[in-house]
Amino acid sequence: MKTISKYISIIFSLVLFINYYSFSKSKSFIILQSTTSTRDSGLYDYILPNFKNEYDIEVRVVAVGTGQAIKNSMRCDGDLLIVHHKESEEKFVEDGFGLFRKEFMYNDFVLIGPSNDPAKISISNSIVDSLNIIRKNKFRFISRGDESGTYKKEIKLWELTNFVPNPREDSWYYSVGQGMGGSLNIAVNKNAYILSDRSTWVSFNNKRDHKILVENEPNLYNFYGVIPINPDKCPDTKVSQTSKFVNWLNSRKTKDLISSFRVKGQQLFYTIN
Repeated sequence: MKTISKYISIIFSLVLFINYYSFSKSKSFIILQSTTSTRDSGLYDYILPNFKNEYDIEVRVVAVGTGQAIKNSMRCDGDLLIVHHKESEEKFVEDGFGLFRKEFMYNDFVLIGPSNDPAKISISNSIVDSLNIIRKNKFRFISRGDESGTYKKEIKLWELTNFVPNPREDSWYYSVGQGMGGSLNIAVNKNAYILSDRSTWVSFNNKRDHKILVENEPNLYNFYGVIPINPDKCPDTKVSQTSKFVNWLNSRKTKDLISSFRVKGQQLFYTIN
């Protein structure tokens, strides 16, 4: 009986060790501070399981607007950053919070509006001309009005018209302070124009009679960069795991995976070789 008990004790200890080892391995993770468009499109659900399977490292995504993602990263609430506002990203690196910025993919922004297009902006397919027409005729325009990369892009486009709307003075311009989905809902309900990233618009279900009116214009390109957080600023950053992720993200295999991602039959992201 003592021998049997001894073997049972050994087996029990081995089971506990194996379970603990498996649990410990499964707890290996990195935190990715990210813009919302990559998550809401379904891209992360599509590609990240491959990284987990290959390296046994989980990627936990915190998806917020670009500005908030950068602020979170400056507070050391992440291991790496993926956003889409180059100027803010470069400043983040210059200020010592990021090791480097690696541009790895792009898509584009689109101008959405009612199908009947009361401003008749689709004729020119120029974003600058379109915004000028909207302003001069005071057609309703919905702005996210937050710290997102989309809002920063919108303001930059308005600056190209030599005019930036003021929601306190321009009654046709609505600054709603919401995410892309909520802002699109408001635009649809108010029969208004709005700037959106293409991936969110394609995935969006409440389109009603709204459609893309301006697209495929050089001023509308939308580039995404990945930035590892600097351990000099954030000592707890998981440098080794993050390095593996950045290399994996920029590998030919992963770029092919990103290129193969489709929503409703449409390719949403294009990789940079």
